[in-house]
Amino acid sequence: MNIDYQNTLTHLRQEFSRTLPQFVQLLPQLMLAVGVGYLFNGLHVPVGWLIGPMVAGILYAVFRGKPQPLPPIFFIVGQAIVAIATATGFSWHTLGLMKTYAFPLMICILITGGMSVLNGYLLGRWGNLDRATGFLSCVPGASYSLIAMSEAMGADAIAVALLQYLRILLVAVIVPTLVGYWFAGDTTIPSVLSIPLQTLPSLPPVFNLAILGGCGVLGILLGEKFHLPSSLFFGPFIVSLIVFWTIPHSIKMPSLLFTVGLLFVGFSIGLKFDWNNAKTLWKAVLIEIVLVLILILFCLGAGYIFHEITQVDTMTAILGSTPGGITAMIATVIQLGGDSGIVLAMQMTRMLLILLISPWFGNLLIKNSKLI
Repeated sequence: MNIDYQNTLTHLRQEFSRTLPQFVQLLPQLMLAVGVGYLFNGLHVPVGWLIGPMVAGILYAVFRGKPQPLPPIFFIVGQAIVAIATATGFSWHTLGLMKTYAFPLMICILITGGMSVLNGYLLGRWGNLDRATGFLSCVPGASYSLIAMSEAMGADAIAVALLQYLRILLVAVIVPTLVGYWFAGDTTIPSVLSIPLQTLPSLPPVFNLAILGGCGVLGILLGEKFHLPSSLFFGPFIVSLIVFWTIPHSIKMPSLLFTVGLLFVGFSIGLKFDWNNAKTLWKAVLIEIVLVLILILFCLGAGYIFHEITQVDTMTAILGSTPGGITAMIATVIQLGGDSGIVLAMQMTRMLLILLISPWFGNLLIKNSKLI
């Protein structure tokens, strides 16, 4: 066991020392990524600091005529930051919905998850994508987390990013429009449960950063030691969840640090772009549009079933059952007067289950595809 720790620490030290001299040479490319990320963020592109640097990396790789991968330490650090930031979004309060609405909530998750797996299979079969890429491209929720772990699962990270954000765009535009038109007045039934906001005391910034850094390093070490799937993401994520749920304080991810993590992940993925392998994505995009529209219809049905069983208002139930787009759903429910606590809890519960299950399911798909 000690050998595993020593090998991992040695590898991280070597990567860090090897990267320092290269950092100065990479400054022009990094400045390009920062500039495009700033532009995309200013244009309010979803997760612009991830998509912008990814686009910058793609353009740079195309201009150079071949992939231009960054030193691995950038992607390692970026994945750890994204994993820790993902963990900060979960709390016992938002998961408290499971106790009251466990059965109908699991029905919604099974319907959404089952349709997503089917969509992933069809996308891979009809869109000329491998199984892992098809699966991760259609999994609803936790999009930037799935993009960060996709490469470690043998998927095409560029395709996953493109198709994931196509899904988010369609959901964020279509669902609030439909709900606002048909169900905005359906909020007269009182909710059985409302999730309170967490009000734990904050730590001084230095201690907050120290805990985040410790979670990242320990998570990487433990992820490698126990051979977790997508260990560079999943290790820090699990360690952070345990720490954040144990410490009686609110641990926050600084927005600047999260931006750096998104930039590192997006730029690392973009620079690996290979035009010859990307020519088939247009077909997958068209197929994904049709599959997402069908998925939205099934999720509307799942939301209505949740409403019938729990008597939660229809608008809240549907917004909590949508396949992703959590920010748009929360904004919509607040604006239209539904129960934002229930929407948040439904979305976060599904997201946590997805993050816990996806790596193992993705690895199972890869192993089965190799046996065929």
